[in-house]
Amino acid sequence: MRKPRSLAAFQKAFPDEAACAAFLARRRWPKGFICPECGGGQAHELKSRAWVWVCAGCRRQTSVTAGTVFHRTKLPLTVWFWAAHLMATHSNGISALQLSSQLSITYKTAWLLAQKLRRSMPDPDRELLEGVVEVDQTELPYRDGQKSNGPNAGKIIVIGAVEVRDRKTGKAQKPKRIGAKYLDTMSGRCRLQAIPSNEAKHIHAFIRRTVKAGSTLITDGHPSYNGLTGYRHDPRVVGKMAAHIPLQWIHRVFSLMKRWGLGTYHGLRRKHIDTYLEEFAFRYNRRYYRRVSFETILGLSARHAPASYWQIIGRENPRKDDVPVRRGPRRRKTAMGMRPDGASSVSPAPGAG
Repeated sequence: MRKPRSLAAFQKAFPDEAACAAFLARRRWPKGFICPECGGGQAHELKSRAWVWVCAGCRRQTSVTAGTVFHRTKLPLTVWFWAAHLMATHSNGISALQLSSQLSITYKTAWLLAQKLRRSMPDPDRELLEGVVEVDQTELPYRDGQKSNGPNAGKIIVIGAVEVRDRKTGKAQKPKRIGAKYLDTMSGRCRLQAIPSNEAKHIHAFIRRTVKAGSTLITDGHPSYNGLTGYRHDPRVVGKMAAHIPLQWIHRVFSLMKRWGLGTYHGLRRKHIDTYLEEFAFRYNRRYYRRVSFETILGLSARHAPASYWQIIGRENPRKDDVPVRRGPRRRKTAMGMRPDGASSVSPAPGAG
């Protein structure tokens, strides 16, 4: 396992705003600047505005943070980088409360910053799972009030899929005959998602979205898997047997996920559950490459569209339709109808003067 970058090395690599902006520019335009307006590659950097390039063709000005997760941020880039480093290198993640304490920012700011980073973790171009894939569902308790147990507790149905790989080669496991045991294996990449119910339409949609057609699916034989075409189905009827025996790797993922949710966040909430599941999958899939997780987060952040606070919480911005009223110079109240400039505000009588 490659060790994550130490705090001293991190601070040396990103000591100021300029170093952070240069890193984002390399991640956003690895082959050189590309104008988002005309697609031109010729530009020069402005000296009057930091981290802004002007296209030589259409003359459009583009900031290194415009159109990314950092769009219109009021926080220094160094704070963003520290947050990404903490979220990527901590094996169990870090809560918004801990993040606010470590970075000396308010809880609301830390929560929003963490939510934006979580939403940038899924790679839009990631490949589907393939080979032999274990698929199963589990129930995850969630917090509906201040406590995670008692009358306010509830259950979220989470479906997961994980690749089965050969332990010696680390490559995808070759399919065997139906019912055969897969020995000397290890887990590969995983995917997780919360679903409304165990109905076939939800399970089939998840599989088609995450698993490559033609792969072998090892399941517990739930009736909802029937009728799924394009895949090789290898059901393992659990019966009175412990479920982790025939489906060891997906239940290993479920066990780690539940322990992580209770240990780091003291129970997850139903709202935003998929973003937390994506965070767990991101960290699990890079457990052997934790050193590059930080760079991966920022690289993906530069490719994701920005999301505002109101979009994240799913509410309408109350100030969206507000139109600022342009006011003229304030007039003072003066005696005898005099204007502020000393002239009379009363029209002169006809023939006067």
